[in-house]
Amino acid sequence: MNLPQALDAYQRLYKSLGSIVYGQDTALRHLLAALAAGGHILLEDFPGTGKTTLAKALAASIGVDFKRVQFTPDLLPTDILGMSVYDQRMQTFEFRPGPIFTNILLADEINRASPRTQSALLEVMGESQVSLDGKLHQMGPLFFVVATQNPIEFRGTYPLPEAQMDRFALRLSLGYTDADTEAAMIGAQHSQHPLTNLRPCIDLAQLLTLKEAVQHIYIKPELTRYAVDLVRATRTRPGVQLGAGPRASIALVKTAKALALFDGMEFVTPEHIRELASAVIAHRLVLTTQVKYGGTNAEAIVALCLNEIRVPA
Repeated sequence: MNLPQALDAYQRLYKSLGSIVYGQDTALRHLLAALAAGGHILLEDFPGTGKTTLAKALAASIGVDFKRVQFTPDLLPTDILGMSVYDQRMQTFEFRPGPIFTNILLADEINRASPRTQSALLEVMGESQVSLDGKLHQMGPLFFVVATQNPIEFRGTYPLPEAQMDRFALRLSLGYTDADTEAAMIGAQHSQHPLTNLRPCIDLAQLLTLKEAVQHIYIKPELTRYAVDLVRATRTRPGVQLGAGPRASIALVKTAKALALFDGMEFVTPEHIRELASAVIAHRLVLTTQVKYGGTNAEAIVALCLNEIRVPA
């Protein structure tokens, strides 16, 4: 493992994103943890908070292919995956890949598409492959989905099913910045958007080095069990209809390794797991109607589990 090179790649990428998306240090750190750990993220926030800009800035900072799909009720699975088109001259079918075949995919307002279209992402997000017309199409070494949705607008939307939510390693929220940061952001856009002049700060090979280095970060068995206990605690929690599954445990450990690397460490600490617990677990929980409308949310459930599960020494 080349920790200095991997850490340098992270720091350059973090600095590049910070020059475009202001005042979102924690969100950037967690987004890059998901990227380095091989997961995908769901950005759930109000309009105008920079969700689309963040995805574009990430692709531009690495210099890789980027595709954006605006999800709408009339969008079809083939509009995302592609299709085979008959060539009359050659009398053969030619596969024309859809926007899914890219390095970074922005699934904008994903909950506006029908469940049928949403399900087109299940296989590729879970297994990095697409099955079409009896053929298997493998994705490249970098395939990262950034999906967005508005948490308060439900007219004309289709809530993401549990299986789809489970495919996202983290759910993040950018939120509104303070007044000074917002003023600085406006000042930076007087003549043109900062994205216009953004240039790659690392290349694909350096990003893959970062991802490989994450795999070599050590986590002791007691901490792995701690992550598992946190996830399992949600399954028997009163008021939780459906708790988090094993995929949450895997995501929690992998992203905690990424945070450890970002901090220049070769091993995971309990603080790394606790920092990510809510972002990894909360969106996977299904609460009972009584609890949901009683003022309790999934983040509060995770916080209770964090307080009750003993932290290993």
